[in-house]
Amino acid sequence: MNKPMTKTQLVAALSEEMGTDKKSASAALDAIAAVVAREVAGGGAVTLPGIGKVACRARPEREVRNPATGETLTKAADRAVKVTIAKALKDAVA
Repeated sequence: MNKPMTKTQLVAALSEEMGTDKKSASAALDAIAAVVAREVAGGGAVTLPGIGKVACRARPEREVRNPATGETLTKAADRAVKVTIAKALKDAVA
């Protein structure tokens, strides 16, 4: 299995694809990450065309089990980030 692409490698590939310098590509990547984080933290969702949808979903209070002791505990309600992969990306990989 290959190692995941680092941010530096992603910025280099993005700058080449955009035909711009690495500083502009890095700023664009940081801006996208900030917008997605802000929207998802606010309870919204962001669709990245060709990649997928990033959304925040609420999870209700639930019973969980400690695997070490077998004890049942109540876990408080929380929120989790969910990523749904786009069909175009699934088809490209298959």
